[in-house]
Amino acid sequence: MKKQLCYECVKYGGGDYMHTTRKTVTVYLISGPLGVGKSTVSKTLASAMNQCVLIEGDLLLQVYRGETEPPWEERLRLAWLNIAAVTRNFLVNGLDVVIDFVVEDELQWFFDQLSDLDVTLHYVVLHAEPDTLNARLHQRGDTQYIDRSLFLRSKLMASPVNELFLLDTDGKKPDELAEEIIKNSRFRIHG
Repeated sequence: MKKQLCYECVKYGGGDYMHTTRKTVTVYLISGPLGVGKSTVSKTLASAMNQCVLIEGDLLLQVYRGETEPPWEERLRLAWLNIAAVTRNFLVNGLDVVIDFVVEDELQWFFDQLSDLDVTLHYVVLHAEPDTLNARLHQRGDTQYIDRSLFLRSKLMASPVNELFLLDTDGKKPDELAEEIIKNSRFRIHG
């Protein structure tokens, strides 16, 4: 009879099973337009936690090598599949996860991917004034992304799904934002 994998039993190495401690694990999904401070806030948040993993979604978009790469839609689809798979692997092993990636229309899909686990999901959409985004992108030499950032800002802020999860970064330090994300229950998604 074949052994089944469960939340508490994870296949390890050559067929042995490693039993993990069952606990509620937490995912913090940090979204927002380019230049808003997602990476800085995500790193600060991850550092403030006891033990967690930081997944930087942009790294999964930049894995392609060679003369050609898949079209944008395919790269994005594969990035989300990989984010979900890697997140699951860490959660099953009892680790909390912080994800730094722009969430446009993928929130429900991502939530569904983890729905069978005992997971608390927090979702935050960082935003800032257009002048702030413009200045930050100029400062880091990413002026080619200004139009995309402003487009994403408008799209994310206008989405009814994001309304409860918006967090203004203007005039706030990363540690203040991380503390608010951890303490404020309005960022928790209730199934």
